[in-house]
Amino acid sequence: MTAGTIAASLSGPSFSRRSALGGIGAGAFLAGMPSLALAREAANKFPGLTKIINQYVAEKKVAGMMAMIGFGQQVPEVITAGSQKLGGDRPVGPDTLWRMYSQTKPVTGMATMMLVEDGLISLDQPLSDIFPEFADMQVLVDPEGSIDNVEPAKAPITIRQLQTHTAGLGYTIISKGPIQKAYLAAGLTPGRVSRNPIPGVDAGAPTPDIMTFVKRLSELPLVYQPGTQWSYSLSHDVLSAVIEKVSGKPLDQFLQERMFGPLGMDSIFYQVPADRAADLADNYAPFAGALIPIDPGATSIYLDKPAFAFGSTGLVGTAGDYDKFLQMILGFGRVGDVQVMKPETVKLGISNLLPETASTAGTWVANHGFGAGGRSGLGTAVSPPGTFGWGGAAGTSAFVDTVRGLRAGGYTQYIPSNSYPFQSDFPKYVYADLIGAAQAGAGKTSP
Repeated sequence: MTAGTIAASLSGPSFSRRSALGGIGAGAFLAGMPSLALAREAANKFPGLTKIINQYVAEKKVAGMMAMIGFGQQVPEVITAGSQKLGGDRPVGPDTLWRMYSQTKPVTGMATMMLVEDGLISLDQPLSDIFPEFADMQVLVDPEGSIDNVEPAKAPITIRQLQTHTAGLGYTIISKGPIQKAYLAAGLTPGRVSRNPIPGVDAGAPTPDIMTFVKRLSELPLVYQPGTQWSYSLSHDVLSAVIEKVSGKPLDQFLQERMFGPLGMDSIFYQVPADRAADLADNYAPFAGALIPIDPGATSIYLDKPAFAFGSTGLVGTAGDYDKFLQMILGFGRVGDVQVMKPETVKLGISNLLPETASTAGTWVANHGFGAGGRSGLGTAVSPPGTFGWGGAAGTSAFVDTVRGLRAGGYTQYIPSNSYPFQSDFPKYVYADLIGAAQAGAGKTSP
């Protein structure tokens, strides 16, 4: 097994940040749930999900795995199996730190909604109001063609479009052809995978700060006309810059003051403290039935200070801390006595914010809505009302269901996330247990 073959796995088309609630037919599952109240009493710590998690660990598909599921503001159920590293003696637990990758996006999305609530920005405000360099953008005629073959943008980039990946920006893990090479050359690659370079994977030299990032991005053409196409992108890193420019505080400081501190999220970081290195789970690349360690916790790149607080991929934290974020969304801005956002702001953020002109056909969010950094339910059979969530590149998955008062997160560490179906099927596992418990409970109460 060579470094090159591992690199091919990481850099190929399968290396993508898949998302939670994708293609699971959740509506069909929910239609079979006669009573969530019964399910809460009878779920018995989610036997189906517990079995699946134990199987993953027993078969050494992963080193460790964890799920945290709660109702309303109640203390969550916790399922754990395995250890923080393959063959290790430190079991997965409440102190384990997980690379959240794109589960950072909903956090940045809600931070952006805080600025909307403050009246400092609006969803349909042009980005050029904040960063004039994004006025008069050029757009590729062919998304995979020459970066010199361009046409003028027909409309401005807006905050709404940045929230919903419809601004026309690219992403090195999605874009192909010359624009991908241009992004790499400009250092527009915020995701961090390993401290050590992986042969065959060109991560590019990262930009030194967020404002340089924005300037370089503005100098390259867009991949699509703004507001016309859903395409996974760097947009939440641009929102990181928006937050800093408008609030006067870097994203990490803004989050600490407005969200993490008030909610008691004291184990979520952009740089893992040295004294927490022992809590950081190893990250792996599954290959040919084996797990190849690509970022051991003890020497992880996340122990290094990042160039800036990435709005799209940067957070590392415990399942419990991310559960507090989910609890806040489920409580429409409130956890216990602490209110960090107005209910109407959260409801807007988890609603469908997609521009009416944007197409999602053939994408991960086809037949779904998209809100502030995560997929949102449209109220249909395939896109249940009140649902909102997203996943991360290392196999994590998290969502809320505000109609049924449910929040859930699944955690493990492997790249690419679609090596196994755990991430995409996690909501299905949760709902299947709830439905089974509810049906069993309904049978017991029948005359």
